[in-house]
Amino acid sequence: MTDKILPGGRVIQPLSTPKTEPQPKAPEKKGDSFQKVLEQKLKGKEIRFSRHAAERMMNRSIELNNQDLKRLDDAVQKAAEKGAKESLVVMGDNAYVVSVKNNTVITALDGSSMRENVFTNIDSAIIMD
Repeated sequence: MTDKILPGGRVIQPLSTPKTEPQPKAPEKKGDSFQKVLEQKLKGKEIRFSRHAAERMMNRSIELNNQDLKRLDDAVQKAAEKGAKESLVVMGDNAYVVSVKNNTVITALDGSSMRENVFTNIDSAIIMD
């Protein structure tokens, strides 16, 4: 490539690209299914609660035991597998709006708060017993 000369005699030279060494590829493991890879990526990512959700749960006396947390986490993983971004998870008398991408509960509602409520900015719903 040749240098370009601008009016006034200024010369523009092409930028040189820094030489980088090629990044080694991760070894391909034959037989790894998408499901297995997804589970490995999601493993260790526990569901979190935003400050807003924690306040709502405290104000509405919503408590979750370990089994409830596991069920909520499983619901979020199912939503992620389907490509959901923001989900409504209904578990018994309570509902949770969850950011699937961030693995975070955004808000929590009890049965009386859910009545005649409109849920916006969600792209999926999971109804559990």
